Amino acid sequence: MEAPDFWDNTEVSQAKMKELKSLKDDVETYGRLSGQFEDIETLLEMGYEENDASLIPEIEEALQEFEDTFEAIRMKTLLSGEYDGESAIVSLHAGAGGTESCDWNAMLYRMYKRWAEDKGYGVEVLDSLDGDEAGIKSITFEVRGENAYGYLKSEKGVHRLVRISPFNAAGKRQTSFASCDVMPDIEKDLDIEVKEDELRIDTYRSSGAGGQHINKTSSAIRITHLPTGIVVQCQNERSQHMNKDKAMQMLKAKLYLLKQEENEKKEAEIRGEVTEIGWGNQIRSYVMQPYTMVKDHRTNAETGNVDSVMDGKLDLFINAYLKWKSLGSPRQNAEG
Repeated sequence: MEAPDFWDNTEVSQAKMKELKSLKDDVETYGRLSGQFEDIETLLEMGYEENDASLIPEIEEALQEFEDTFEAIRMKTLLSGEYDGESAIVSLHAGAGGTESCDWNAMLYRMYKRWAEDKGYGVEVLDSLDGDEAGIKSITFEVRGENAYGYLKSEKGVHRLVRISPFNAAGKRQTSFASCDVMPDIEKDLDIEVKEDELRIDTYRSSGAGGQHINKTSSAIRITHLPTGIVVQCQNERSQHMNKDKAMQMLKAKLYLLKQEENEKKEAEIRGEVTEIGWGNQIRSYVMQPYTMVKDHRTNAETGNVDSVMDGKLDLFINAYLKWKSLGSPRQNAEG
């Protein structure tokens, strides 16, 4: 008996297996949630029957675990975008400010890497350019794992740092900026037309790990889409051909997102939606001196624990963004 044609289609098969794994994970998470609920009930019954106040800390800990698991499930239900379930490609670029901005860019990369590792995601650098003295001028990296794009799309925009710069001999406060761009790592071929005469393709020598030929041949690829000015580049693959394929994949994903944004803008104009003016694309401020505060200017989510955020504890802001988007991105209240 011949196998169904379904199994001959590798792309469909992989998609189905991915969906099956996701559903299996959901069932396991629900089972864990049910078990935590039963444990809490048992502890409460024991506490009442034995009038044992010493069980309170254990009950509080169990309740916190239950709430964390429940919140993770609830947040996943807000990932309704077409490509929210995909891996993510993140690009960070230092703003004006020289070494200070490059250092801030490196700090952001470390923050996202810590967040990804805590989630069990894989991180692979696709392209990187070091700062002249310290830090990173620009870096593009892939975060591999289910829903990585759905969560990290909340980070797209300009990030602002206020601190006493270690590179400023006068010890004055300094403001630095870095931009973050996020796109889904869409493996299937998108129905996006890209004309060859609209592309400028440059090759250059790779500067990072990737094989013994690195720094000997120009295997890295930079593609510029002339009509939009979009630039993508990749140097991590083993050959120029593979770098070009990855860069084209990234370009198509960016063009797809641009088309989506244009459609959303047209819909907003039809609805008569008013956009906030003043902060531009700045989405979040990280203040380290004279006080400590991280605040998201879209959702008003904030915390005074800057060190925790820089160590990758971003769920407060990601969850607030997902809730905010699910409500139709309402304007922040006047108190913000």
